[in-house]
Amino acid sequence: MNAWGFDPALAIAIRFAVAENLVKPTSTGYQLSDKGKAFISEVLRDQDAFAKERKLLIHVGKDITEAMVDQVAKGWESA
Repeated sequence: MNAWGFDPALAIAIRFAVAENLVKPTSTGYQLSDKGKAFISEVLRDQDAFAKERKLLIHVGKDITEAMVDQVAKGWESA
């Protein structure tokens, strides 16, 4: 089983995305804003944009199950 956890840099990235109006806080987390959706659409059209990151996310995404996410989320709620 692969070990994974929360990278503190993610909190910084989320704060930046909120400040840039790319995401907005919701009662259960965060949601892409219209500006964020437009940005993502533009990035997805350019196959060379974030090529290394895309490859990594595709690889990691195959190893993470919804049950794993739920288990980690329970740990965050009790912390």
